[in-house]
Amino acid sequence: MSVREDAERTGGHRAGYLAAAVVFAIGMAGTTLPTPLYGLYQKEIGFSELMVTVVFAVYAVAVISVLLVAGNYSDKVGRRPVLLAAMALSAASAGCFLLESGLPLLFAGRVLSGGAAGLLSGAATAAVIELAGPGQKGRAGFAATAANMGGLGCGPLLAGLLAEYTPWPLSLPFWVHLGLVALACVIIWRLTETVAEPKRWPRLEPQGVRVPAEVKGVFVPAALAAFAGFALLGLFTAVAPSFAARTLGVHNLAVTGAVVFSVFCASTIGQSLAPGIGARRALPLGCAVLIVGLLLVASSLLAKSLVLLVLGAVCGGIGQGLAFRAALTLVSEAAPAEHRGGTISAFFVVAYAGISVPVVGVGALATWLGLRDAGLVFTGCVILLAAAAGTYAALRAPTRA
Repeated sequence: MSVREDAERTGGHRAGYLAAAVVFAIGMAGTTLPTPLYGLYQKEIGFSELMVTVVFAVYAVAVISVLLVAGNYSDKVGRRPVLLAAMALSAASAGCFLLESGLPLLFAGRVLSGGAAGLLSGAATAAVIELAGPGQKGRAGFAATAANMGGLGCGPLLAGLLAEYTPWPLSLPFWVHLGLVALACVIIWRLTETVAEPKRWPRLEPQGVRVPAEVKGVFVPAALAAFAGFALLGLFTAVAPSFAARTLGVHNLAVTGAVVFSVFCASTIGQSLAPGIGARRALPLGCAVLIVGLLLVASSLLAKSLVLLVLGAVCGGIGQGLAFRAALTLVSEAAPAEHRGGTISAFFVVAYAGISVPVVGVGALATWLGLRDAGLVFTGCVILLAAAAGTYAALRAPTRA
């Protein structure tokens, strides 16, 4: 009897997949913890808006690199060892920010954080889904995506509150996160391993971006929608805090963190709506709602309105959540079990390209056009991409190849 079959026989699934989701959320919260603090780092160290986006993009590049090199490693060595490695990287990242003395350690902290997210994206998603019982797959799928987006949203909210209302704005958020990482390690140690025959120290074989043939018909529209949705998330996690402070005059870090939190919270709400709509209909619908959100964000840039910015975050987040949940569901269901971790990792490679490449473009454009005009160009480009992805998904329903 395999480890997984034994877990099914003993009925330990419900606690298992929820516990794995908690680990996922803690890990992802650490990746966005610095978001509302970049303004403080700019004042302390002194660097441009372009450098803010570069520091942010270094994280995404690290995520993509780990997904390409070790995205399928948990399929071989098991989910638990990879999750523990992710927590170790997350703790090391927090340590870099606690020792922060200039840009080198900021870059090191973001690289380590990106490594943690890269390991978590495939391994934690697969673990949550696999720890669910036969009748719990739908709830487990939501738990995985909600832990991902909810964790990303809780990071800025936690850091913003601690930075604004405590005397240790650049240290306490990371000490709190270290405590949460310790809790996550205890949970991981008690999780059931879902890989039936994990290997001990298998060779690390970089996989590149490879998707099984039977998944490609699902993968293309799903990945396009994920790219567009994550581009919106990248805008809010990298640039929106600067826009709120410099254009809207909002200097309260708790408010800034709450604005960023709102887009991820809305994403979670969108994900909860997807099952009732159906994955194949939720994909194009999510793209349409995302476009409305982007139009509201563009309007907030023109009108210099915090209300419109929040409305854009909420609407865009709901659209992103609908599309993301549908896309991940379709890809996960189509992927064969022995390649599920690698296929999910390839999906996240495309998503994290969306969260990084456009944002660096915004930072570069901001040096010539200013932050507002750069944001308008960005929203226009992402609207076109979301429209293309939604149209593709609507006219050619994703099916297995």
